[in-house]
Amino acid sequence: MATLTQKSQVTIPKTVRGVLGISPGDEIEFVIKNKVIRLQKKKKLDAIEKYRGILGHGRTIEIMGDLR
Repeated sequence: MATLTQKSQVTIPKTVRGVLGISPGDEIEFVIKNKVIRLQKKKKLDAIEKYRGILGHGRTIEIMGDLR
């Protein structure tokens, strides 16, 4: 059982943190569907995925030409 504070904060119980594998500093997501809220650990993106799309939607050859 958790209680909402005056600042709208909640402490996640230790057992729940253990199941999710979360610790201080980890990012979590709240997924809402049909008035049901799911708490999950946010997936970390690898370096390539993190920058995907940063160059826009041009063709590879055009992008490589611009970079040279």
